[in-house]
Amino acid sequence: MSDDLTSALHDLAAGHRTPPAVPGAEIRRRAVLRRRRRRTAAVGAALVTAAVVATVTVGLLSGSDDGPDRTPAPVATEGHRKRVATLDLDRHRMTVDGRTLPVSAGSTQHPTPTGRMTVTAVHREKRMPAGTAGLGGEYDLKLPWVVELRTPEGGTNYVVALTYDEKAPGTRDVTRGWIGLRTDDARWLHDRLEPGDVIAVRAG
Repeated sequence: MSDDLTSALHDLAAGHRTPPAVPGAEIRRRAVLRRRRRRTAAVGAALVTAAVVATVTVGLLSGSDDGPDRTPAPVATEGHRKRVATLDLDRHRMTVDGRTLPVSAGSTQHPTPTGRMTVTAVHREKRMPAGTAGLGGEYDLKLPWVVELRTPEGGTNYVVALTYDEKAPGTRDVTRGWIGLRTDDARWLHDRLEPGDVIAVRAG
């Protein structure tokens, strides 16, 4: 009886046995492919992360708003014609390319240097310490259309858009040595001057 039951159970199990849907070799092949896809995805994610970090780092290093639009050359390039602007401090005006621009220069306590000043760089926008503008040291100023100059003594001076006192140019001197212009005039001058150009500043 026991042998008959055992035989019947074996027959029943054999009759309901389901062959594997995928052969063993195929299962192993699919497992290998899955592992490769996971490794590829991990490498790709690492590369994307590295690229993002590199981009952000470069942006932080090079994204200063103080960078000049046109950088200076040690010597004027061949064929470059120096543009010479003249600035008369007593008459509060600058003349360049036949155009006269009203100017506000340095006060009696902080006079604008005189002599031939060489353009070393031009900036579409530059952050300037507020103390140098005579407005106190609490806030820096971000001024547009800035022309950076080298004085005859080797110091640094600027032509700026006097955005905080547009009525001063042509009427009174309010800076601490800067050469202040109305905004439209400062933009016009910024677009014309190049490193190596000269502004001749005289008193009287």
